[in-house]
Amino acid sequence: MNKILLLEDDLLFADTLVDLLEDNGFEVTHSPNGQSALDKTYLQKFDLYLLDINVPLIDGTTLLKELRDSSDNTPAIFLTSHKDKEMLKKSFTSGADDFLTKPFDIDELLLRIKALLKRTKPDTVECIGLLCNDDIHKRILYDKKELDLSKKEYDLLALLMKHTNNTVPKELILDELWSSGEGGSDGALRVYINRIKQLVPQINIENIRGIGYKLVS
Repeated sequence: MNKILLLEDDLLFADTLVDLLEDNGFEVTHSPNGQSALDKTYLQKFDLYLLDINVPLIDGTTLLKELRDSSDNTPAIFLTSHKDKEMLKKSFTSGADDFLTKPFDIDELLLRIKALLKRTKPDTVECIGLLCNDDIHKRILYDKKELDLSKKEYDLLALLMKHTNNTVPKELILDELWSSGEGGSDGALRVYINRIKQLVPQINIENIRGIGYKLVS
């Protein structure tokens, strides 16, 4: 779940925005002033900042510039009533990624949030049908359930998924899975292939005789 920090001093508007964002799957932390927002950035990491500009204590542009100066590159969208070009320029100079003028359409805001998150936080999960490889956490799921794989079983299945519908030569697999000192063999490779087939009988791994193995989607 993506975490959003919302800086907004209009409490009624903030409550409405929090409800809409949470209904769309986001976890939202609200701050009514810039100092409170700054304090919260020290306590936890957020995936996105939604910032009003004219707020008490520390205004939105000053807050964002301070965060950028401290190497905080969290994507940020300004939500403001300002319409003049100078404020637009100041917003982007302070480090904003996007800018929406109030009143705005909530669907447009959601589209901009999702586009920005996708650009700055690319998906690390690659799926082939129901089989998904979460490369960051080194786990593979089938139909959203994590498979109980050893490290070599994970490496083997991830390699086959990377080359789906193409034959992966045995030599390449052995080089990838075993260091020169470990001494991998065709027999050991067959054991791992059979173990994966037992764990996920729904997937099709073909033995291309004398050449290697192929995951068929």
